[in-house]
Amino acid sequence: MTEERDLLHINLSKIIEERDLLNASLSKMTEKMERLQTSSKQNKICPAGWKMFNCSCYFLHEESGSWDKGRQDCRDRGADLVVIDSPEEQKFLVDFTKRPTWIGLNDRDNEGIWKWVDGTPLTLKYWRTNQPDNGGGIPKYGEENCVHIRSDDSTSWNDLSCTSSLQWVCERIP
Repeated sequence: MTEERDLLHINLSKIIEERDLLNASLSKMTEKMERLQTSSKQNKICPAGWKMFNCSCYFLHEESGSWDKGRQDCRDRGADLVVIDSPEEQKFLVDFTKRPTWIGLNDRDNEGIWKWVDGTPLTLKYWRTNQPDNGGGIPKYGEENCVHIRSDDSTSWNDLSCTSSLQWVCERIP
């Protein structure tokens, strides 16, 4: 009986987690729909040096730095590190970035639970084969809690130490 109760508790936890992911995804889609509706009513443009895609503006910083440095730079620009929420946005970013670039995804709060900088959980995934691996247990790599786009195959994601030095891409609504 205890075993059955424990199994039910585990199944309930999984169902709750799936529900939370679906709710987060629905919230994100609703927000994007509202942005599209608002954007279609207004003729907004991106600031100089930024590139428009769908309803967002993107800035690719050529300087390199830690994930935290990149995030702070984005915030100073009224933006944040990019949140990838569609296959089209992933493709745009693959074409937009030319070398490994920080994106707004990390698992710093809870190892293995990936969240975007806006708090939404990871739903779409573009991990490189055998990633994420948190350094594969190799001490020289340390904890790998931050994510960059454009790993060796130029299209997928890899987890990396947040103190590594990469360029970053910011996203903001015009």
